Amino acid sequence: MNRRALVICLATALALAIPGPAAAQATRLLGTVGPGFTISLTDAAGAPVSQLQPGTYEIVVDDRSAIHNFHLSGLAAGSPDQSTAVEFVGTVTWIVTLAAGSYQYVCDPHSAAMRGAFTVGGGPPPPPPPPTAAPKRLTAAVGPGFTIALRSAAGALVRSLAAGTYTVVVRDRSRIHDVHLVGPGVNRRTGVGFTGTQTWRVRFSKGSYRLFCDPHAKSMSMRFRVT
Repeated sequence: MNRRALVICLATALALAIPGPAAAQATRLLGTVGPGFTISLTDAAGAPVSQLQPGTYEIVVDDRSAIHNFHLSGLAAGSPDQSTAVEFVGTVTWIVTLAAGSYQYVCDPHSAAMRGAFTVGGGPPPPPPPPTAAPKRLTAAVGPGFTIALRSAAGALVRSLAAGTYTVVVRDRSRIHDVHLVGPGVNRRTGVGFTGTQTWRVRFSKGSYRLFCDPHAKSMSMRFRVT
């Protein structure tokens, strides 16, 4: 190989070894939700995010509660839409490309109180989106004995409900039972081998509903009406 060819080969190899703009490290943002009723999005220095430049971002989400989630979305069609599961606790990393526009982040089960917003591109930061009514809260519990019940936030046994959307916190305390909720538009259950807590967002329509344990449906069952 002559000297000119060698120089060309070395220059090509050097160009390939140097990362271009596409390989540049994305700017890191930090999302946090829980363990209390708090949600935030900050930059790497800890400052709240209110306005960003268009580009690619690495968003590290620290989800600290099994009753909350972190949901990021844009208000324009085609914007990123990323969320953790309500029952998930841990850390996830998203790589997202943010174009000019308005964005929001909320906890879906508690969106009336746990929410924030920011702008990408020019213009002032947007006000937080208007709050929506928070779903009413119910608790469904099974075990550890042969008991199953659906109770209101005040602890009263549910016999009837007004139609609407509810947050149902399900506590399954036995590996030999499950919680199974059925009725108009609803068919949700935990597994028989599962123990722990799940949070369901349920829309109840008018009609009759039943909460029961599948392996012991004859003795562990209750009904209620939605009006």
